[in-house]
Amino acid sequence: MFWIIIIVLVLLGIALPGVWVRQVLARYSEPADRYRNQGSGADLARHLLDRFELSDVEVESSELGDHYDPQARAVRLTPANYQGHSLTAITVAAHEVGHALQHARGEALFSTRQRLVAAALRGERLGRVLLIAAPIVMLAAQVPQASLALLLMAVASMGMGTLVHLVTLPVELDASYGKALPILQQGNYLHDGDLPHARKILKAAALTYVAGSLASLLNLGRWIAVLRR
Repeated sequence: MFWIIIIVLVLLGIALPGVWVRQVLARYSEPADRYRNQGSGADLARHLLDRFELSDVEVESSELGDHYDPQARAVRLTPANYQGHSLTAITVAAHEVGHALQHARGEALFSTRQRLVAAALRGERLGRVLLIAAPIVMLAAQVPQASLALLLMAVASMGMGTLVHLVTLPVELDASYGKALPILQQGNYLHDGDLPHARKILKAAALTYVAGSLASLLNLGRWIAVLRR
């Protein structure tokens, strides 16, 4: 019973941040025309990028979620936020522009995350190959130690993803509170009374990766537990 309770609590800890994020973003997507006179999320993103002399950064609509692509140098917004005039659309656009500013200024934490992302992608691919290869090697060579070594290498490779998530959290928080919030506040881009709500949206935008971080840690812990048996 004790372990069942622990497992349930861990699963809730993984699921609840994502549920909360979706609820906050959905709540402030209405009224949908609140910022119609000021423009859409895409309009604000374009304005802010030009204001900070980042005219070479594109603003694009994407079905893959709101994000900044440093390789393509593009702020990408979901269609709802790209075309939308809600508080969520405006605030999320400012958050993603925050990432473009981090990149343009060569901020160390952002650069570190990008290097780790590239390494993690290679590591995850290698980890999957090693996990498949481990039992084959054990059967072919009949050397359990070789299989165990491959499993250890696979877990270490997969652990890169966990490290990326841990570095991502402060990068996201800075994009929200170090970049977007001062921009929105000092530029008078928000209607009276909307700032506290924008703070919640910025928190939600920053915590999007929390669930991924927890899931990554759980997955890594599961493999470590398997190897200890």
